[in-house]
Amino acid sequence: MAPPLAGRAENAIQARLLRLLRDEGSLSRVDITERLAVSRTTVAAEVVRLVELGLVRDAGPAASRGGRRSTMVDLSPDLRFVGVAVGATSLEVAVTDARLEVCDRRSEPVDVRRGPEEVLARVLQLTRELMDGQGGGRPSGVGVGVPGPVDFHAGVPVSPPIMPGWDAYPVRDAVVRELGCPVVLDNDVNLMALGEQQGGVARGARDFLFVKIGTGIGCGIVVEGDLYRGADGCAGDIGHIRVREDGPHCACGGKGCLEAVFGGAALARDALAAARSGRSPALADVLARTGTVTAADVGRAASAGDAVAMAMVQQGGRDLGVVLAHLVSFFNPRLLVIGGRVSQLGHALLAEVRGVVYRRSLPLATGNMPVVLSELGGLAGITGAVRLVSDQVFSPR
Repeated sequence: MAPPLAGRAENAIQARLLRLLRDEGSLSRVDITERLAVSRTTVAAEVVRLVELGLVRDAGPAASRGGRRSTMVDLSPDLRFVGVAVGATSLEVAVTDARLEVCDRRSEPVDVRRGPEEVLARVLQLTRELMDGQGGGRPSGVGVGVPGPVDFHAGVPVSPPIMPGWDAYPVRDAVVRELGCPVVLDNDVNLMALGEQQGGVARGARDFLFVKIGTGIGCGIVVEGDLYRGADGCAGDIGHIRVREDGPHCACGGKGCLEAVFGGAALARDALAAARSGRSPALADVLARTGTVTAADVGRAASAGDAVAMAMVQQGGRDLGVVLAHLVSFFNPRLLVIGGRVSQLGHALLAEVRGVVYRRSLPLATGNMPVVLSELGGLAGITGAVRLVSDQVFSPR
């Protein structure tokens, strides 16, 4: 059985020390003293207190620098964080150690439209099963991402277009009540941006945009190393920027939104029409074999040279690129990362986006700005979720 739930950081020095160990691994007390620019006495006292709180442990003697050996300090091996990524059509739950390395994970199909009670019941069940596999006990913290706008401070979704029944539902408080540990709730794309910053292609980047293309489309904004949510938490909701005046209706109630012309559901809709009409032999074959077609099928058909599928990817890339070109000129990021399930269309999509962004943005803004695909894939949201909740646990109350 795992030990009781650990405490939380009590002051700023403890918080800095815990995050340092999380991001860099075990360090000697001498190294910690130098990195935090505090006295050895302060480090010794804070380490003792963090051991009492169950957050760190002594990890044996450090390598000799001459004279008396220092002692290594590491995060407690008993700490476990849980990351939850609720998607429009899928659910993923993972448990990590204190350094945010995944220990175990589960994923399964889910329909977010079935409502918060049913979806969260499954989240809680999977969390308990994963924790039982780690020896039992409660997690040290849980981070939850959902595919819609979130009031971060209240811990509730706010009028999410593709999540009927979730508006103002107390997601954070419901999970706290069941698990009895710190819980944070955020928009899925914000968490994916944090995940990329923690362990992906944006590691160490301080000013970048992360664009998620899935059933919905959104943008995570990182400014000077910190996530920017906006005044009311809806910064980066680029999926509802209109790109076609006469475009299809969107879940938000508008017409011609980027999400309505190139989100995962939109791509599947257009692929189904192409398959039924016979315009795309490759997609028609998929439809005949499986009874449906998906955005992933479009990618495979495009890779195989199907002209209609290739045109769909190219047009989607151009529509997305126009929106991103405006963002790049406005924000001047150091890096632009594209992720989410539809990004698995791969380099054909990336080439279109790059071409439009580099042609339409100011040269000064794009001269040193790579446009790249996420390397974390499905782990981006999970990594960001545990990063966010560990930030809370490793911060003063």
